[in-house]
Amino acid sequence: MDLNLPQASPTPEMAAYFEKCREKIGFVPNVLAAYAHDMAKLEAFVAFYSDLMLAPSPLGKLEREMIAVVVSAENRCFYCVAAHGAAVRELSGDPILGELLATNWRAADLSPRHRAMLSFAETMTRASHTIEAADRQALRDAGFDDRGIWDIAAVASFFNMSNRMASAVDMRPNDAYHAQSR
Repeated sequence: MDLNLPQASPTPEMAAYFEKCREKIGFVPNVLAAYAHDMAKLEAFVAFYSDLMLAPSPLGKLEREMIAVVVSAENRCFYCVAAHGAAVRELSGDPILGELLATNWRAADLSPRHRAMLSFAETMTRASHTIEAADRQALRDAGFDDRGIWDIAAVASFFNMSNRMASAVDMRPNDAYHAQSR
């Protein structure tokens, strides 16, 4: 990133989390290293991310990653398109889907459920003030319950915030993301 912030001494929990990243994916994602200048902010980021992306939800992990890519593409966030595009490739087993979602998700062969979900996430990103009852009803009609609607909105909101931070500080994805699941 383009800011020179010294890393704080990691808490035992964050040191263990970084080690878990190294064991599981082979590296510490640059977004975590960027937040590591302030342990309170890093811990809050990790807790919120983990809850949104990994905790039980009516949305599957792939669906949450798909939202991350579409929102990030709309925001032109290089970091998140690369990182979450890699996750989409891995979770879907499709080496093309991540890039397709990033360039034109409407061209992808998606279910009506996923089309409704991604359309809502895109609207949240472009013009959240235009969302009305009919938009939420379209999600219900596609099979989402109210908790699913909440989770779509929460994931899209998180990535809108995260994209803006990544862009503001010129956060770059780890090189490893570009080759994953190809």
